[in-house]
Amino acid sequence: MPSQPGLVDPWEVLLGGPRPDVLRIGLAVPLSGPLAMTAPSAIDLAGLAADEANASGGVAGRRVELVAVDSGRAPSVVAAEAVSLHQAGAFDVLVGFHTSDVHRALEEVLPAGARYVYTPPHEGGRRRPGVVRIGQSPLEQHAAALAWLVRHRRARRWVLLGTEYVWPRAVHRSAQRVLSDAGGEVVGEALVPFGPTDPGPLLDLVVRARADAVLLSLVGRDLVAFNREFTRAGLDRRVARLSGALEENGLYALGGDTTGELFACMPSFVSTGEGTDEGQLALQERLARRSGPDAPAVCAYARGVYDGVRLAVAMAGGRRPLIPRLRSPQLARAEGLAFHHVA
Repeated sequence: MPSQPGLVDPWEVLLGGPRPDVLRIGLAVPLSGPLAMTAPSAIDLAGLAADEANASGGVAGRRVELVAVDSGRAPSVVAAEAVSLHQAGAFDVLVGFHTSDVHRALEEVLPAGARYVYTPPHEGGRRRPGVVRIGQSPLEQHAAALAWLVRHRRARRWVLLGTEYVWPRAVHRSAQRVLSDAGGEVVGEALVPFGPTDPGPLLDLVVRARADAVLLSLVGRDLVAFNREFTRAGLDRRVARLSGALEENGLYALGGDTTGELFACMPSFVSTGEGTDEGQLALQERLARRSGPDAPAVCAYARGVYDGVRLAVAMAGGRRPLIPRLRSPQLARAEGLAFHHVA
């Protein structure tokens, strides 16, 4: 695994052996795969959380270190490596930011009682003891946004597009229920594999279905690629888009949006003017002091990782921390490179 700033290579940990003066937190972030574009933000925010813990004396005098696990690989590969590292004592608690298929694979193989904090929006359903999910379920994340668009944008005809894995399927089930109650209807649906794919059939589906809006459950670079093609096809000005995975890195990669019809329902955003999240701005300022003026954006995924590391530190110290609950889902509209909250 290539060296990453702020992360300890797991092989170095295994070679060095146990350190009673060190608390090791496994940090499973996507160093490869479709979500890798968010890794710099996640790594820097995790490092900030560890630095702040160490500045406060660590955990009962133990220094906090972050041990890298690349969670962007196939679920079986990530799970096999993580369980091997855990059994070898390479980390005491795992903090995971990755897709929900990796989440499910890790839950299956980690031993009962192993401490595992899963940070992004999740797929819902049951969880094993020792597993803490700090993100939102599909219904919590999407319900208010979908209902708002039906009422205020008259977006009644919806096409649901996502990647073929656990979280998008759960999102689509929740959307069907919410839209039915709100007076909307699903007029088309498609799930596609990870990775580069021909967007033509998906765009054709949107046109054929005479959709008012599209719910996107693609992630990372796949979401960026689709949105670029959506704009090239000229659909961006007449068909609204709502995404549960669009965050600041993805918006920058798109070059922003000038139509006012690109919406997101992630739990935190960089914002300006009314609705500005002062906590997020303060977090960005602390990150800039740590990493310099070119520090990556404090995106919603990275903010979850920051809170996850803080929670892991508190769990290791036998404390129940007051982790600020992520704000209730508010609809955000992407205009240029800023997010504005809409009542």
